[in-house]
Amino acid sequence: MEKCERQQMEAACAELCRSETAFEEAYLEDTLRAAEKQLAQARKSMEEQQSEMMEAKRELRENTEHGAMNLYSAGGFEALVELSQSMTPVTDLAASCDDLAKKIRRLEGFLKSPYFARIDFCFEGDPEPEKIYIGRTSLAEHSSAMIYVYDWRSPVASVFYRFMTGAAYYDAPAGRITGNLERKRQYEIKDGRLNYFFDTDLHINDEILRQMLSQNRTPKMKTIVETIQKEQDIVIRNMENDLLMIQGAAGSGKTSIALHRAAYLMYQGLQSRLSADNIMVLSPNGMFEQYISNVLPELGEENVVSGVLEDILQSFFKDRRVETQDAFLEKAVSEDPEANLVKKSMQYKTSEEFVGILDRFAADIPHSGIAYQDIQFEGKDVASKEQVKEWVVRHEEISLGARLEQAQKRILDGAAQNNGGRLSGQDKGILLQEIQGFLNLNLVQQYRRLWAEDMYFHSQDPKMRRLREYTLHNLKGDPLCFDDAAAVLYLHLKIYGSRIYQNIRQVIIDEAQDYGPLHYEIFRMLFPQAKFTVLGDVNQTIAKEEDTGFYERVGRILNRKNASLVTLVKSFRCTSEILQFGLGLMDQGTEIQCFNRRGDKVEVRAFDTHEAYLEGIVQEVEGCREKGFGTVCLLCKTEKSCSRLYQELQSRMDIRRGSAGGILIMPSYMAKGLEFDAVIICDADSRTYSRPEDRKILYVECTRALHRLSVFCEGEMTALAEIS
Repeated sequence: MEKCERQQMEAACAELCRSETAFEEAYLEDTLRAAEKQLAQARKSMEEQQSEMMEAKRELRENTEHGAMNLYSAGGFEALVELSQSMTPVTDLAASCDDLAKKIRRLEGFLKSPYFARIDFCFEGDPEPEKIYIGRTSLAEHSSAMIYVYDWRSPVASVFYRFMTGAAYYDAPAGRITGNLERKRQYEIKDGRLNYFFDTDLHINDEILRQMLSQNRTPKMKTIVETIQKEQDIVIRNMENDLLMIQGAAGSGKTSIALHRAAYLMYQGLQSRLSADNIMVLSPNGMFEQYISNVLPELGEENVVSGVLEDILQSFFKDRRVETQDAFLEKAVSEDPEANLVKKSMQYKTSEEFVGILDRFAADIPHSGIAYQDIQFEGKDVASKEQVKEWVVRHEEISLGARLEQAQKRILDGAAQNNGGRLSGQDKGILLQEIQGFLNLNLVQQYRRLWAEDMYFHSQDPKMRRLREYTLHNLKGDPLCFDDAAAVLYLHLKIYGSRIYQNIRQVIIDEAQDYGPLHYEIFRMLFPQAKFTVLGDVNQTIAKEEDTGFYERVGRILNRKNASLVTLVKSFRCTSEILQFGLGLMDQGTEIQCFNRRGDKVEVRAFDTHEAYLEGIVQEVEGCREKGFGTVCLLCKTEKSCSRLYQELQSRMDIRRGSAGGILIMPSYMAKGLEFDAVIICDADSRTYSRPEDRKILYVECTRALHRLSVFCEGEMTALAEIS
C-alpha cells in the first residue's frame, strides 16, 4: 500500500514538473516573441529616421550655402536665425537615433537572457498571487499594459533579494506595499534557451552563487544582478543618506555594489532627472577603470563619468607635469631607504593637521605673500601699493580669488578714468600684464614659500626638518610630487574655487581608505552639490596606517546630512583556504566571514636557486592553465621587480603586462580591486616583506585570488607568510 502511494506521489510530481516546464517554456517563448517584435519596430524606426536625417542634412547644406552669402548683408541677423532653426530638426533626429540605438542594443541583449528570477507575490487583499519575472532590464507591451519582465531595480524586485517565502513588503513611491511571497524561482537562460529552473526558500540559492563564484574570470568585471545578497541590496537601493560609507572585507562585493548602485541611481533618476553625466566614479587607477568599464553597459546604462585622482590633479596644472599615483606608490612600497620618508610625507601632507596649516597659510597670503606695487599709467598714479593691499585684505568673508579680481577691476577702472573714461585693447593688455605680475598668484611658488618659512612648523623637530628639506628639494624638480600636487590643488580651491564639476550630484569613491583628510577636503570643494557613496577596507590600506576611525573623519569632513556607515563582513571572492591564509596575516580582531567554497590548499614554496625558482613559476602557471583558469596573475611587490621577472619569463611563456586576461604580471598596488582565477605571489622573501606594514600588502595580494594561491620566493621565505 505504502509503495503504491509513493509511486502515485512520484508520478504526480513528475507530471507537475512537466506541466511547470511546459508553462515556463511557453512564457519564455511569448516573452522573446514580444521582444523580437519591439526590436523589429525599433530597427524599422531607425531606418526611417536615418533617412529623414539625411534629407534634413541635405536641406541644411542648401540653406547654409544660401544663408552664408547673406550673413554680412543687412538681413544677416535674420539669416542666422533661419540657419539656427534649420539645425533644430537635425539635432532632434540625431538625439532620437541615439535613443533608438540604445533601445536596439538593450533588446538584443535582452533576447539572450531576458530574465533570471520570478516571484509569486500575493498583494494584500488579492485572492491570487501575481507572477513577476525579474531581469536586467524591463519589457512591457504598452498597448495591453502587459509587463513581461520587471527591471531588477524596480521596487517590487527588492522582494526577491530580501525575503524568504512568507510575509513580505516593498517600498514604492506611493508607500509601503505588503503581501505574501509564495514562490521564489531562479533560471538559467542562455542564448534564448531555458537550461533549467528551480524553486528556493533561501535569500539567493547558495548553489547558484557557488556556481557563479566557481566560474573562471574574464578580463572585465561582470554584473551580479542574479546573486545580489540582502545586505548588498539594502546598500544599492539606499536613497535616504547623503553620505553612505561602506567598510567591506576583501571580496565582499564593494565595487560591484558601487556600480550597481550607480545603475540604480540612474533608474531612480528617471524621476529625479539624474543622468549618467551627473554621476562620477573615482577609481584607484586607470587599469581598474578599464576592468569595470563593461558593468554599466551590461546593465543597459551608459557609462558614468569616471576618473582617477591623478587626472583631476593634472587638469589643474596646465604647465606642470604631476607624478602619477602609481609612481608614488612604487616609491612608497619599495625597499629603498627613502620609502619610509615618502610614506611619512604623504601621511603628514594629507593629515588634518596639515590642512589646518594650509588654511592658516592661505589666510596669510594677502598680508605677507603678495609683493604689492604702485600702479601708474601714462605717467599718472592709478593706485598705491598700500591702497591695492587694502582692497585685497578687506572683506575676508569673500574668497581671496574674488578679492584679487575686484582689485584688478578697480585698477583698470581707475586707469580708464585717468584716460578719459576708456582704455584701448592694447593699453588694457599692457596694464593687465603689469597687474597680474603680482596679483596672479603662482601657487606652486607660494607652496614652496610655506615650506621655507619656520613659522608654520616645529622648526626644532629633526623629523620635520628632514621632511622640509625633502619637500623643498622635490619642489625644484619635475614632475610635481603626487602629495604636493594635492596640497597645491587644495590651496587653489581654497582661494579660487572651481565650477568644473558643478553638475555632479552623486560621487562614488572606491578604495576610499587610500585617501587622506586633505583629499576629502578637495572632494568636498570639487563636488559641492553631490551626495557621496564611500567604499573602502581599512585592512587594505597601502602606504599609510588606517583604522575604523577613518570613517568618522570622512563623515566630519564631507559634512553631509543623514550619514551612515554599513559594514560588510562576508567575503564571496576567495575559497575558504585562501581567505583563511590571508586572515592569518591580519590582526586577530579582524572579523571576516567566508562564503563556504572549498578549494586547493595554499602552496608556499621557497626555492634554493634562481633557475629552480623560475622553473617553479613556469610549472605552476602551466598547471593553472591545464585546470582551465582564464586569468593567472603573477604579483610582485614593486614595478621594478615585475620588470625584472618579466624579462626573464617572456621567452618561457606568453606573459603580458596589464589586465587583458591570460597570464599577467603586475605590481601589488595595481592589483587593488581586481581579481584573478589564480595568483602567484612571486617575491615573498624575507628581505622584500620584512616590515610590519608589509602584512597589508601581502593581504591585498592574497585576496586577489578566486580559486588558487601560490606564495613563492627565492631564498628565505618571509616570516609573515609562515605565520599565516
